[in-house]
Amino acid sequence: MAMTSTADRAADTDAALPYRHYDAVAEQSAALVIRSYSSSFGLASRLLTASVRRDVHNIYALVRVADEIVDAPRPGQSVEQRRMALDALEAETHSAMASGSSTNLVVHAFARTARRTGIDSALTTPFFASMRTDLDRAGHDADSLATYIYGSAEVVGLMCVHAFLADEPHRKARYDQLAPGARRLGAAFQKINFLRDIGDDSNELGRRYLVGLDPERPSAQAWHGWLDDIDRDLDCAAQTIPLLPSGTRVAVCTAHDLFAELADRLRATAPEVACRQRVRVPGPVKARIAGAAALRRGLPRRSGSRRSGQAGRS
Repeated sequence: MAMTSTADRAADTDAALPYRHYDAVAEQSAALVIRSYSSSFGLASRLLTASVRRDVHNIYALVRVADEIVDAPRPGQSVEQRRMALDALEAETHSAMASGSSTNLVVHAFARTARRTGIDSALTTPFFASMRTDLDRAGHDADSLATYIYGSAEVVGLMCVHAFLADEPHRKARYDQLAPGARRLGAAFQKINFLRDIGDDSNELGRRYLVGLDPERPSAQAWHGWLDDIDRDLDCAAQTIPLLPSGTRVAVCTAHDLFAELADRLRATAPEVACRQRVRVPGPVKARIAGAAALRRGLPRRSGSRRSGQAGRS
């Protein structure tokens, strides 16, 4: 007869506790958010190991909910009402990070990840500050844009690094090693989103993010200047990806290469056309990019090799 160890019995008992079902439902809710809102990040996250994927989903879900408060108001909802909703979400998030639980399923899932991986208010506070900025200003200068990108995108990359390193020894040293590349990758993603969404941001939300780029009269020089800046971010991030834990490299490489492909397509599109029509990466191309990243075992493409292959790309 097989013997059951004390540790096994304790694990079985813990799994049967009533609150574990709530934890599982919260994490399923977070997974539903990323599946519903982001095909690119959803595809990349499927390539993570299970425990890291769960934490990345939990991070993404909170970010998405905050973004929806700011960018998708309900009919008749005022700016002040959105600000109050965002303030309430931030307060609930920080309370749950301290206590370990929330009646908001997405916040509960995020708090579990934050406590498990070491994410603290040094990252969540600037995130919510950047979200609040979207309610307060329509344009940016260089300094305010850098602050906005740090809070809205770079800190999200840093949260993911915490998730990647949760089970590793020497986490502090590894975090310091990976953080600069994570920040540059997050910044690249955000700038690409700004270019892709430039028409909608200006016409529907009344916002202009990228300094020197007028959505109504976009100059090719400014357009390509921002794409050059994005390429530098992507190339810097590419040097960090091989240093990531092995179970995360292919996923991060896939995300990197999906956005690099989008940047290439933005570069090949006239600015005035991109301002009227959203540039996309088709689903079959996304699948090929993910497969290629897996074959290269997470070694990303660089900007030079991307451009040299554009002529033959369908």
